[in-house]
Amino acid sequence: MAESGSLLAEPPAGSPPVIELDGVRKTYRTGAIEVDALRGVDLRISEGEYIAIMGPSGSGKSTLMNILGCLDIPTAGHYRLAGEDVARMSEDALAEIRNRRIGFVFQQFNLLPTLSAWRNVELPLCYAGTGRAQRRVRAIEALEKVGLGDRIAHRPNELSGGQQQRVAVARALVTDPALILADEPTGNLDSASTQDVLDLLGELHASGRTIVLITHEPEVAATAGRVVRIRDGGIQYDTSSDHPSDDADGPGDVGFGASAGFGAVAGPGPVPVPVLGPEHRHGKAAHGDLARLTWVIRP
Repeated sequence: MAESGSLLAEPPAGSPPVIELDGVRKTYRTGAIEVDALRGVDLRISEGEYIAIMGPSGSGKSTLMNILGCLDIPTAGHYRLAGEDVARMSEDALAEIRNRRIGFVFQQFNLLPTLSAWRNVELPLCYAGTGRAQRRVRAIEALEKVGLGDRIAHRPNELSGGQQQRVAVARALVTDPALILADEPTGNLDSASTQDVLDLLGELHASGRTIVLITHEPEVAATAGRVVRIRDGGIQYDTSSDHPSDDADGPGDVGFGASAGFGAVAGPGPVPVPVLGPEHRHGKAAHGDLARLTWVIRP
């Protein structure tokens, strides 16, 4: 059952999409130099949808992911998450969303090398104020879901790349979020480990979660129900549209499908989790720094 009044509470019938971007622009400034990373992006993502966002390096897809994950804010335009304008949210509200409502998976695993798998997975629960015993139970359950029930005490250097990414997926799942944002999650993996991670994402989608996958690999994007291609900061092609750009080549043969169930899980009230400072909110930190700040990685 969804938490009453939650920013990501289960929307009533006829409510707007879970994610709405209207004319979103993002401009980075270095002295007198301005770089437009996003140029007027319009995007709608429905609850329970599995969408892949494709694009070459420098296309703006990671900037878009940062905005979707409330790690950064647009320079112009509007981003509404479950009907709420993100620009109007307080830092504490944004921190709560990042901690308990969105699960992040990045290309870099961002695991603490000195901690075991289950202790890495419990980190978001630590910042949410969950009790020690409950943290351990939920962390082990999350690891079992990703097939690592026999690796809970292993440290990252004792795991393969694919296993480390599965630990990262378990960490994203441990707060039971309704939305999973995966930024190039297979970028550092071999073909077998890539398939394992894609299978996991497919299972999460089948359970009702909304999945947004960033990738530059067509074969990875093809596993999603919808593909959006971004180039030079704008949407070039969207398989949900009957009118792609004239110069778009199309994403290839991609199937369609979505499932319902964008409901937040009941939990404690507002939690004192770390937040990004103004220098990060306005794009002055590298993407890798933002990824680490999401979890504020400290033992």
